Amino acid sequence: MKIAFYGSSLVSAYWNGAATYYRGLLRALADKGYDITFYEPDVFDRQKNRDIDPPEWCRVVVYEGTVDALNAVTAEAAEADIVVKASGVGFEDDRLLERVLQNARQTALKIFWDVDAPATLADLRAAPDQPLRKALSDIDLVLTYGGGEPVVNAYRSMGAANCVPIYNALDPETHHPAPQDPRFSADLGFLGNRLPDREARVEQFFFEPAAQLPGQTFLLGGSGWEEKPKSSNVKYIGHVSTRDHNAFNVTPKAVLNISRASMAENGFSPATRVFEAAGAGACLITDHWEGIDLFLKPEEEILVARDGRDVADILSGLTQERAKTIGERALARVLADHTYAHRAEEVDAIFRAHAGARMEAAE
Repeated sequence: MKIAFYGSSLVSAYWNGAATYYRGLLRALADKGYDITFYEPDVFDRQKNRDIDPPEWCRVVVYEGTVDALNAVTAEAAEADIVVKASGVGFEDDRLLERVLQNARQTALKIFWDVDAPATLADLRAAPDQPLRKALSDIDLVLTYGGGEPVVNAYRSMGAANCVPIYNALDPETHHPAPQDPRFSADLGFLGNRLPDREARVEQFFFEPAAQLPGQTFLLGGSGWEEKPKSSNVKYIGHVSTRDHNAFNVTPKAVLNISRASMAENGFSPATRVFEAAGAGACLITDHWEGIDLFLKPEEEILVARDGRDVADILSGLTQERAKTIGERALARVLADHTYAHRAEEVDAIFRAHAGARMEAAE
């Protein structure tokens, strides 16, 4: 089956947290025989900051950030059996959705894939006349990369025919154990861009414990933190390329996951960083959110902190030996249950069930 996928970017992770998710899942679907074309706009300097070349397993079409170019690429939706419009594409999202639905064949499976459900749902609640909300009746299926029953129920209450979470996962080909790198030596590492929806939680879960533990070293990676006040034991290294993520995850004694506020409040929304760290065999400390135990077992495969004091207490009592054991268990768990090959099995079954039903209805 042919898939036309309209998303933010497959070839650039620059200010594009969905890139890892797209790559892992679409490659796994390509391995199952799907013929995929990914359409992405040339906006936000993403094409200037590519971190991968267009892959062999997917045709990538980069179009100019103009309405004419958008109209041209959405016309190609007519050639697909499955048409996907993702959230947060970044250029004329409402128009893109409208054109994709207009051009898709009647028998095609039409999907809205939400890679930031808490933010999308907040927008829909605030604006009942929002184009996406009006279009839900024309969309066959909403898929999300997190959210669990709260997101499913919210989408259904707004008119979606069905909503299914397809969670983040591990791509073992890109995220795996690696040699330690002295550049990333620390007791605790955190990697994340400075975002309004995350900053207060980073203050609580990272900067406050750093101030409380002057004898331990803290490593901060990600964009936007240059002007943030930091205690002297925090080393800031700026943007960390994806090619260095494995070494960043495996070198500190532990690494920290801090969810954006909306994700933490909603629960059931493991970030890609959770699986990337576990895939490297890192000892991961995460802020608390509902549903963690669906993915990793607290105290054995992951450590959970409810506030900064918990982070400080965990670090104070964490030995290198225990950290190594937790990392090894996390790696074994994600390889057994949470790779993108596992997720692709779920998506393939969903696609075939829904596409078959649509073809039967059209006959």
